[in-house]
Amino acid sequence: GKSSLMNLLVQEKVSIVTAKPQTTRRRVLGIVSRDEGQIVFVDAPGVLNASEGLNRFLSQEAADVIEQSDVLMAVLSVDMKSKEMAEKIIQLVDESKKPWFAVITKTDLKDLERRVDVIKELCAKHKSCFGVVAVSTKETNGQKALREEILKLAGLHLPITPEPLYDVDLFTPHSMKEVVTEIIRERCFEILHHELPYQIAVRVQKYDESDETLPKIYAEILVAKASHKPILVGKGGATIKQIGIESRKSIEEVVGNQVFLSLEVSVRDNWTENKKLMKELGYVVE
Repeated sequence: GKSSLMNLLVQEKVSIVTAKPQTTRRRVLGIVSRDEGQIVFVDAPGVLNASEGLNRFLSQEAADVIEQSDVLMAVLSVDMKSKEMAEKIIQLVDESKKPWFAVITKTDLKDLERRVDVIKELCAKHKSCFGVVAVSTKETNGQKALREEILKLAGLHLPITPEPLYDVDLFTPHSMKEVVTEIIRERCFEILHHELPYQIAVRVQKYDESDETLPKIYAEILVAKASHKPILVGKGGATIKQIGIESRKSIEEVVGNQVFLSLEVSVRDNWTENKKLMKELGYVVE
């Protein structure tokens, strides 16, 4: 999906990747800097229609990203539930009056090849669509060429600026605490998948780098109901231990050295409707 594509383009892990849909919570920025210039990709939450709580925040995040971007990339998966869903996304980006192109994902899925042509035909009806690329982030063959094709398309309509928006050595402007938060949340979804409710959040309470050889990270996983806590903890603490081990390994890949990671699970009743707590977690709804 969108997040796998983001990581492919940036060549670093910046977005949460999981088989569970609608897991991107806030906009995630990934930076590609080359001699020709700099492209900042923004992975936004999927499009939702909502007026309350967390879903309202997700909906507003998606709308803000569309409004603030120079070029839009519509990510259309061949396994969408219906043709109408693809049409809705195409209509949304087209109505923005901004140049846009489409990337068709999951083209490796068997028996769905015909849908690639259907999506291409839908895009061809709109003059503001200036390109369509079909990709599979799971198939390694040809990924380099596909990445180059997408980067070339993305750069066609970007404005010329006197200097890069971000330091050319950065692949994301997000703090390490934010990156760690997303890694832990990804591992929760990956390990539990269907068992795990959407209403979980991760908060890094402390990121201690006083010992450069072994940074210490203390994080809290929040659930919205008491009945959800045993799912995360597991029998004899086995599940939370597995989440911790796999999260730590992923964090170490990003930071380039060993880390100490401590996880605890806390119940915050209906936190997705608690504006104060949502603000503390970074889900601000004005």
